[in-house]
Amino acid sequence: MTPFFPNVPIVETKEISENLYIDLDEKGNLVSMTIEHAKEKAGMSEVSFLQMEKASI
Repeated sequence: MTPFFPNVPIVETKEISENLYIDLDEKGNLVSMTIEHAKEKAGMSEVSFLQMEKASI
């Protein structure tokens, strides 16, 4: 099974909105996603996330 966010080089970052960015590989596939200020924007008392290190190229 292929992971949802594969460990491949990022070739482009697109700003979807002021607080949402996506990173794409050379084929345009989603590699990672950044949601800035998620806790404040969602109005939730608690937000959980997993942060992974980028692969060194």
